[in-house]
Amino acid sequence: MARAAPGRFWWTTPAQSPAQLRVSTNLCAGLAGQMHGAVLLDETDEVLRPALIWCDQRTQAQCDWLNSKLGKRKIIELTCNPALTNFTLTKLLWVRDNEPELWKHFRRMLLPKDYVRFRLSGEHAIDVAEASGTLMLDVAHRRWSEEMMSAAGLPMSTLPKVFESPDVCARISEAGAKHTGLKAGTPIVAGAGDQAGGAVGMGIVRAGTVSATIGTSGVVFAATDNPAMDPQGRVHTFCHAVPGRWHVMGVTQAAGLSLRWIRDLLKNSGELSYDQLTREAAQVPPGSDGVLWAPYLMGERTPHLDPSARATLTGLAANHSRGHVARAVLEGVTFSLNDTFSLFDEMKVPVRNVRLGGGGARSDLWRQIQADIYGYEIEILAAEEGAAYGAALLAGVGASWWASVEEACDAVVKVQKQVKPDASAVATMKQQYEKYRRLYPALKPLSARS
Repeated sequence: MARAAPGRFWWTTPAQSPAQLRVSTNLCAGLAGQMHGAVLLDETDEVLRPALIWCDQRTQAQCDWLNSKLGKRKIIELTCNPALTNFTLTKLLWVRDNEPELWKHFRRMLLPKDYVRFRLSGEHAIDVAEASGTLMLDVAHRRWSEEMMSAAGLPMSTLPKVFESPDVCARISEAGAKHTGLKAGTPIVAGAGDQAGGAVGMGIVRAGTVSATIGTSGVVFAATDNPAMDPQGRVHTFCHAVPGRWHVMGVTQAAGLSLRWIRDLLKNSGELSYDQLTREAAQVPPGSDGVLWAPYLMGERTPHLDPSARATLTGLAANHSRGHVARAVLEGVTFSLNDTFSLFDEMKVPVRNVRLGGGGARSDLWRQIQADIYGYEIEILAAEEGAAYGAALLAGVGASWWASVEEACDAVVKVQKQVKPDASAVATMKQQYEKYRRLYPALKPLSARS
């Protein structure tokens, strides 16, 4: 595996055993990268401006315009999702509204990882899973939405060709080979955005399998056999990287970011490691003696769809320590992710097993907190390499090492251990979660846009 650029882009080829190398010389490259970004190109495929990335929240006016033009319900009917500030279409409209001179030169849109593929191959392509997060895809039918594009006033010619994730869609060019050391002519599969790619890497490829991944943001991700939708759009409904499957996912904007923010705030001028902070948190009982954290440092997606939401730390008393605050942050992030499990219950999305990924899977304390709050036995994988691993498996399917994505996952994704909920903590966490759910309605009037 090699890093393509600073940030979250990878091109990968699956690891081979000596035996595999003897029987097969098929090689293939896979890509995974951050979703929702907007790379704008001119008629010569030169980049027009720095990309607007997934966490950019400047596009509320464009969301409001789309809602007034089409109606919220119609947008969900067309794309399975509401107009949100994170989605790519709203970013394109922001550039059109605010940078008109630059917009005159706009001809084509790519997402960040797909721009990397363009530089490797010269081809404009995207996978259905990544395209689902643009607000321009007819997710139910796995194709671009001409009606959505027409309403937005954008020509279909701005969009790359869309493929299923394990489909070969390009090959390494001579220029790409020169810059990377990869062999010219090597096929490249469509790949996936980081969430669908990460889910493949964790084996979340059949209905009933669910992952809870904590990175900078946090995601609860469930594979489904049909495009299950929430009429209010509180969870995202996207195409999966598995052909013929979809997924629903809820997103917490500031998950691991909350822990980093509180660590930086509390360390003063000295050093404070995450290990030290979580050791102090482990000395505090479940429920943090009443301290609560609402992790809305960057607004919130699930379930509030509110970019103006703001974080709060409440319930503090003079006897509370730094450990109480740290544990409250770990619990608050997990409460936010648990909102998605509550929505899955409403939507009748099956949950049979839950696998953890990201930083939240590496901390013994955070593992246990998640088991206690979700109320499920959770699984920890033997190897958790995230989206890059999923991209490698998709490449392996593209190279015909496996006949399907499911077969690839069955062959290589292994569970290392399980963590059961602590019965003595579950009741306390349920009570604390109910208190947590009252925070957002109470705080909303204070954080609403003027």
